[in-house]
Amino acid sequence: MDLVRHLECFVAVAEESHFGRAAARLGMAQPPLSQRIQRLERYLGVRLFERTSRQVALTEPGALLLAEAREVLARSEAFMATARRIRDGETGLLRAALPPDLSGETVAALLAGFTGAGTSGLELELHELSTAQQLERFAAHDLDVGLIHHPCDVSGLELGPVLRRELGVLLPRGAAAAGLGEVPLASLTGHDLILFPRAGAPAVYDDLLTTCARNGYTPPAVRHAQGASFVRGLVLSTEAVALSPRDTHGHAQEDAAPEGGVVWRPLSGAPLALRHSVAWPAGRGDAAVSAFADAATQALRGTAGATPDLPSRPLHLRPASEYWL
Repeated sequence: MDLVRHLECFVAVAEESHFGRAAARLGMAQPPLSQRIQRLERYLGVRLFERTSRQVALTEPGALLLAEAREVLARSEAFMATARRIRDGETGLLRAALPPDLSGETVAALLAGFTGAGTSGLELELHELSTAQQLERFAAHDLDVGLIHHPCDVSGLELGPVLRRELGVLLPRGAAAAGLGEVPLASLTGHDLILFPRAGAPAVYDDLLTTCARNGYTPPAVRHAQGASFVRGLVLSTEAVALSPRDTHGHAQEDAAPEGGVVWRPLSGAPLALRHSVAWPAGRGDAAVSAFADAATQALRGTAGATPDLPSRPLHLRPASEYWL
């Protein structure tokens, strides 16, 4: 029995005091309406109306139940409205992730853009996760949307625009290459290289090292770090170098710290870059995901100097499981 529909019939007859007018209001014929009222009365075990040839009047039990019926219908309408908003991404919970290498300015801009996109009824659960961790969460259906690095396996995912951030080099101020306006990768020979841990984005890690080798730079050793302060400390103490994007002010994120001793320089020919896009499970692209994707794209372009990428290689290389350690 469709209780909500039967209660709609009950309320309509009570308010119209006439089966014919109530049937017209509900867009149905009078006999089915009478049958529904009779079924509701049997279901509730009470008589709702006194019927005469000229009018219909509420019984005392019917009058007592009318307010309750109206409240049930109001709650039902509110329930369905909430369900529609969740379906359309206007409310509910959005589980999202960002990689650890984003600057605080970019994260703040993304959150401000997302909040300003009409998502006030939506709870954002934001996590800091590497690309590999995001792919695992997507596979486990524990993540709705994330910002990933390419290349990686994108099977089962839909992607927003791919953006490119060119990488320069962060190096000790006293290094010979620090005096150059643009640094050829080959001039970094002899310096250890600081990279993020390989497990976070294995294909990106391998791609960066391969490109360095092709351009004449094979580091004696690779050291692993992620936090800006830790990276800067390694550069200062070990004479290593690190790959770092330029922000919109023309400086590396790490170079903005008060400790001197490190400088950022662009690489000759811009051979290295980070490539990002927002990703989400195929078929999940609702309004909430779109708002997050738009906010992330605008934040990366506005605060991190990201530009649209025209990839010469496919984004989908091989299954991510083959990269994970």
